[in-house]
Amino acid sequence: MTAHALNALLLTLKVAFFATAIATVLGTGVGYLLARCRFPGRDLLDAVLSLPMVLPPTVLGYYLIVLLGRRGPIGRLLDQWFGVSLLFTWEGAVVAATIVTFPLVVRAARAAFDGVDHDVEAAARTLGAGEWAVFLRVSLPLAWRGVLAGAMLAFARAMGEFGATLMVAGNLPGRTQTLSMAVYDAVQRGDNMAANLLVAVASVLCVAILYTAGRLFGGNGRAWRGR
Repeated sequence: MTAHALNALLLTLKVAFFATAIATVLGTGVGYLLARCRFPGRDLLDAVLSLPMVLPPTVLGYYLIVLLGRRGPIGRLLDQWFGVSLLFTWEGAVVAATIVTFPLVVRAARAAFDGVDHDVEAAARTLGAGEWAVFLRVSLPLAWRGVLAGAMLAFARAMGEFGATLMVAGNLPGRTQTLSMAVYDAVQRGDNMAANLLVAVASVLCVAILYTAGRLFGGNGRAWRGR
C-alpha cells in the first residue's frame, strides 16, 4: 500500500472512530429518551433527528457550512472564543460524519431500549434506585448489544461518508482526504490500480463490520434485549 493510500486509510479510521464515539454517547441518550419518555413533539423530534438519513449529503453539507462558517452562529463563536475554524480540517470531517451517523445510533439504541423489560426497571426503582442508576445499572446493560450494533453500523457509515465531509472538510491530501475521496481521486486520474486497492480495503473492512453487527442483531432479537 502506498503512503498516500495509507494516510487516507488512517485518517478515515481516525475520523470514523471519533465520529462514532460522539454519535454513540449522544445517540444512546437520545434513544433512551425517545424510548422511555412521552412528551409533546416527540414524533416531530424523531423526524428531525432522522433527517440526515434522507437529506442529500450536499444539502446536509451546506447546512453545516452555514452553521460552522466564520459567519455562522457556531463558527463565529468558535472563532471568537477559541480562534479555531472547523472548515477544511479533519475535525470538521468528524463533525460531518457524526451528524450523518447519529440517526443510526439513535434508532438502534431506541429499539434496544424498547426491548428491555419495563418490569425490571420498575423493580429497580422500588428498591430505591434513581433514574440515572436505573439507566446505568439496568437499562444499558440489558440493551448493550443493540447499542453496540448501532455503533458498528455508524462506524461503517462514517468510513464511507463522502458528500457532507467533502463540503465541510474539503479534499486535501494528507489533511482531510479520506478513503472515499482517495478512491474518487484515483478514478478521476485513471489510476485503476490504486482505486482497486482502496476499494478492496474499504470493502473488506465494511463487510467485517457488518457481519459482526449482524451477529449481534441475530438470534431472534436477543441482541436487542442484551441476552
